[in-house]
Amino acid sequence: MSETASSSAAKTPVDFWFDPLCPWAWMTSRWVLEVEKVRNIEVRWHIMSLAVLNEPKIDELPEEYRELLETKAWQPIRVVTAAWQKHGSDILGPLYTALGTRIHNEGQGPTREAVEGALADVGLPADLIEYFDQKDFEFDAELRASHKEGIDKVGQDVGTPVIAVPGPDGEQIAFFGPVVTPAPKGEEAARLWDGTLAVASVPGFYEIKRTRTAGPDFSNL
Repeated sequence: MSETASSSAAKTPVDFWFDPLCPWAWMTSRWVLEVEKVRNIEVRWHIMSLAVLNEPKIDELPEEYRELLETKAWQPIRVVTAAWQKHGSDILGPLYTALGTRIHNEGQGPTREAVEGALADVGLPADLIEYFDQKDFEFDAELRASHKEGIDKVGQDVGTPVIAVPGPDGEQIAFFGPVVTPAPKGEEAARLWDGTLAVASVPGFYEIKRTRTAGPDFSNL
């Protein structure tokens, strides 16, 4: 086995489920990419959907949030799902980066223009934007299956993102989060990663939480 192949095989897999609409998932995704620079990990990207997640309780949500989930929450994720189905899973990371940069860092929001720009940024066909408003979505089953895979690992009472890391016996342990702002860099990112593995190694560990006192800070991304 070559040195390159051996190094690749030794990488710790990190499965990451995201919805491009969520600013907190975006922050966490930038952290985990920073961890790739300082720890021997490999991020594998998957889609989930805030719209699908909240379907069972949609009538209980505040009207403004309900309207967001019933319209804008479906639009970018449809395009991402179609890109994945037509061009393979390797496009998910670059497309998510392009989308998140436009939606969150540049403040364009989850608009048609932002998605069109992101498709162009990564060299994907412009006609993928046709899925943006496709009500009878061609790849709905695939979107829901990917979403379910992540949720089945972590449980229903969560949001985005979901990450899954190896536990002490090699079986994946999944968490919602970590929720963090701003996204840590360098050794700070590494310490948070080490802590994530540490809590995943403890049987019966479920949750650490405190009230958020700051919103997403994109200034260092």
